Amino acid sequence: MPIRFSISENYDRYMDRRRDCYHKLVKNGEVLKTKKSYRRGYPVAMLLGFEEHSVALWSVFSKVVKPLRTLRTNGNPTDPKALYNLYECTIDALRPSFKEGVRSVILVSPLKTSYSKDFRNHVEKHHSWLVHGTSKTAFAELAGNACTIAHLTSLTRNPAFQKIVNETTTEENTNLIELIEIKLNVTGPKDNVLYSLEEAESLMFRSKTNIEPEYLLLTDKYLAENPRKGRINKLLQIAANKKIKTRIVKADSAAGKRLSQLGGFVCIVKVL
Repeated sequence: MPIRFSISENYDRYMDRRRDCYHKLVKNGEVLKTKKSYRRGYPVAMLLGFEEHSVALWSVFSKVVKPLRTLRTNGNPTDPKALYNLYECTIDALRPSFKEGVRSVILVSPLKTSYSKDFRNHVEKHHSWLVHGTSKTAFAELAGNACTIAHLTSLTRNPAFQKIVNETTTEENTNLIELIEIKLNVTGPKDNVLYSLEEAESLMFRSKTNIEPEYLLLTDKYLAENPRKGRINKLLQIAANKKIKTRIVKADSAAGKRLSQLGGFVCIVKVL
């Protein structure tokens, strides 16, 4: 006489087999990382990969590089008007990142081409706000290809890539520290710079006020070691939703050391 199982018994045995298979795969190192375990890190820079007919935009995070979009010329790529339109579309595509506080842009173009230089000339001529003032953007050029995932995989393995990322973000962070020093030395109200999470939260959650956060700056060490990491991440998310610029700085950088002297966390305030 055959042995019969209830639905629950069959389910229990099925789940036991699944668990056994899973543990075997873990033991053999064959389990793929789940989407939940994926971490992109914090924003570091923007990367533009130039070719004759197109510009590929990438977001550089502390752990990965993610594709954004590819823009193409509408017409002859040697036509000044077509190039102008392509460069203007590129600036427009970068604006959301600028508003979030990312002010490092890496320009990549093939050897013996002037694509990156031509774009920088366009920026200096038509968008001087990106190269002057306390909120200026740090640009850097690198020879190579960055228009496809295969190109970028090869590029990121090049030591020159990591070097130029570090140099560009260092320049950007230096600009931010200069902004902090200006705020610290300005005459008038003493609340131009806030140094605590509580003060920043209080200001962020006010409904009506004549001042508002302009920048949130913190070191990666402050974020990693703070027992209130959940609150900090929530504040960063709210800041992003409110279009407030945020920046996480490496603690061992020159800018990070200055920021650490101020407690590792700074909220720059602007008067409306």
